[in-house]
Amino acid sequence: MHFKDRHEAGLKLAKQLKKYKDNKDAIVLAIPRGGVEVGYEIAKALNAKLDILVTKKIGLPGNDEFAIGSIGPNKEVMIDEETVRIYNVSKEYIKDKTREMGKEIERRYKAYKGKYELPNLKNKIVILTDDGVATGFTTKAAISYIKSQDPRKIILAVPVAPSDFADKAKKEIDEFVCFYSTSLFFSISQFYDSFPQLTDEEVKGYLRGMNAANKSSKTTD
Repeated sequence: MHFKDRHEAGLKLAKQLKKYKDNKDAIVLAIPRGGVEVGYEIAKALNAKLDILVTKKIGLPGNDEFAIGSIGPNKEVMIDEETVRIYNVSKEYIKDKTREMGKEIERRYKAYKGKYELPNLKNKIVILTDDGVATGFTTKAAISYIKSQDPRKIILAVPVAPSDFADKAKKEIDEFVCFYSTSLFFSISQFYDSFPQLTDEEVKGYLRGMNAANKSSKTTD
């Protein structure tokens, strides 16, 4: 399974979600940065609101790519206690990284939206998306936060995910849309022909574009 780019992945996911088109209670939440390109195409196709859900993983000391936990948008922390025990990670390190990642979450919200403000998800049909799932820690943090907000339904829509994550995720959400799930998973980029890193300005551009489209749609209703 290969995608030309994130836009193609988003369009393909949107086709699988067409039953939610024009549903006023549906909201697409994208995990920045890469997930915003995917979410933009889904929201545009479904005529739904697009917003962000910023989560950050906590990396192992000396190896930021190896996740030992994650922080949700409300700065709630999820830690893999077994991994922390095996690698003897100190409480001080986790405390310092929690503070650091919490500040980065706040910075991103302010950079993308102008303020640190989380969306109201009560009774909403939430479509959570990203350009793929790797370790799953940031996605788990996002799902945990969404569940705490009493939504009507949670849908996770991603192009690719490791098979062990997919099996566990299905038990935590109402609907799982994924094109390719495999145990031979090395990185999300392996499934894309083009996988550039997005800038903060590009993320803001997608959010502005979608907000403008939503306002125009409401005006013509």
